[in-house]
Amino acid sequence: MRQFCLRAALAVAICAAAAAASAQELSQVAAPTDGVQLARRESRVREIVPMAVIDQQAAREYEQVKQEAIARHTLLDDSDPQVLRLREIGVRLLPQTVLWNPRAGRWAWEINVIRADQVNAFCMPGGKMAVYTGLLNDLKLTDDEVAMVMGHEIAHALEEHARQRAAQAEISNLGANVVSQLTGFGNLGNMDIGSNAKMLSLRFSRQEETEADLIGMDIASRAGYDPRAAITLWQKMGKFLRAGDEFSSTHPSGRSRIAVLEAHMKEVLPLYARAMEMPMEKLSPYQTNMANLGGAPVDNGDDDQRKPLKLETPDDKKAGSQ
Repeated sequence: MRQFCLRAALAVAICAAAAAASAQELSQVAAPTDGVQLARRESRVREIVPMAVIDQQAAREYEQVKQEAIARHTLLDDSDPQVLRLREIGVRLLPQTVLWNPRAGRWAWEINVIRADQVNAFCMPGGKMAVYTGLLNDLKLTDDEVAMVMGHEIAHALEEHARQRAAQAEISNLGANVVSQLTGFGNLGNMDIGSNAKMLSLRFSRQEETEADLIGMDIASRAGYDPRAAITLWQKMGKFLRAGDEFSSTHPSGRSRIAVLEAHMKEVLPLYARAMEMPMEKLSPYQTNMANLGGAPVDNGDDDQRKPLKLETPDDKKAGSQ
């Protein structure tokens, strides 16, 4: 019965998002007027690859991931407590997505959990999300921290970061001059974006990661999850992840990242207080489920904030700590 009710609740959340999207059909809002204040970048480069192409490829790749997990008996059943937990969080998060991207109300959202030691999660374009049990179990994530992870991954999809990276991969593949001359940064139609832009192999830039951090925190706060969990989440990442873990390789957890989150906390705490229907002064101190987390390690970052992050190896991390 709980499984049926959760499916119905998820459907209601999606319908609510779709209704809000329809109301904003003709005006792609830059951002909500309250909450996180973030200047969103307009990029003509991403127009090279149509959004429909990205959505279709993401759906194909996501189905492949699911089928491989089914074959290995690692796709958790709809009735599994971990799946129910994440989908319940999703029911609260999804209606908030249209504030950042009205198209999200029409996406066929999916939230699944894959049993694997891998510490990772993703949300492909079109709302195709998966979380690996290694992330949930190794870091002993609270619901608030899970919401920050899910919000972060959802934000990548909302901001069309994959489309941006896919377009840049195509430019590299075809040659920037050829693309410019033939299309004038126009639409490449129903092209196959090719192996250079597989959704799960794309690396986002530090700037895109910051956007995902802040928008994800905004979405989760509006849904009634404590944004202060974003700080403990990244402290856990820095303390407990091993060198070479997928999540630490593509989601740097340095002090500069936490500093940015803290700087925007004053924008999202009122959203959380409003969702909890209580005045700001009544909010209690945030408590995570682990003590003495401390700060995150120093993260030197990349010289170019727009450049895709490099995949860090154990040797890279060892060298950086010397």
